[in-house]
Amino acid sequence: MTNVYEAAAGLYDVLSGEGLVYRAGRQRGVPLLELRPGDTVLDLGCGTGLNLALLVDAVGPGGTVIGLDRSPAMLTMARRRVQANGWASVRLVEADATTFDPAQVADELPAASGGRVDGVFSSYAMSVFDDWHPAWQRGRALLRPGGRACIVDMQLPVGRARLLGPFVRMAAAVGGADLNARPWTVIERDGVDVHSTALRGGHIRVVAGTFP
Repeated sequence: MTNVYEAAAGLYDVLSGEGLVYRAGRQRGVPLLELRPGDTVLDLGCGTGLNLALLVDAVGPGGTVIGLDRSPAMLTMARRRVQANGWASVRLVEADATTFDPAQVADELPAASGGRVDGVFSSYAMSVFDDWHPAWQRGRALLRPGGRACIVDMQLPVGRARLLGPFVRMAAAVGGADLNARPWTVIERDGVDVHSTALRGGHIRVVAGTFP
């Protein structure tokens, strides 16, 4: 799916349904990380940087936000967003979330962090990976003891919203998302102080937890 995102990077923010549907998941998820000013956070599969404003606000000017993505075109859009807003606290890393060396992220962190981050955030990215487990394992390896992780992703809507299923399937097919991936279950299984919520008729799942 890299070629799809490379080709559509310039239009992604317009065509992705961000305003009508998906921004709600980001807005609900970032506060669940319980980030504080000066913290460090990894945005795993950051795309064009739609999470960055929320994460920058959460960690403040003294914090650090690392955005990681393998698509050069998507990162170009993210860099434009960073430059337009003057976010000196943001670092962007071009790497595959499923194969990257955690040292690539650690090198971008303040020395006081000990090479670990206070939070790991991933929105609508895990379900696009052929196998999300390696991405989660690498992100988890960077999380400090007591840090929090949050996954925002999608599944088929439930209840009355099931009527929207055909449209959701079509959108997922275009974007290469697996609606059965359910990556948030790893947080429900292994995390503590877990907070889980569903939005947009169950289509969006937001799950966060603390890891010892």
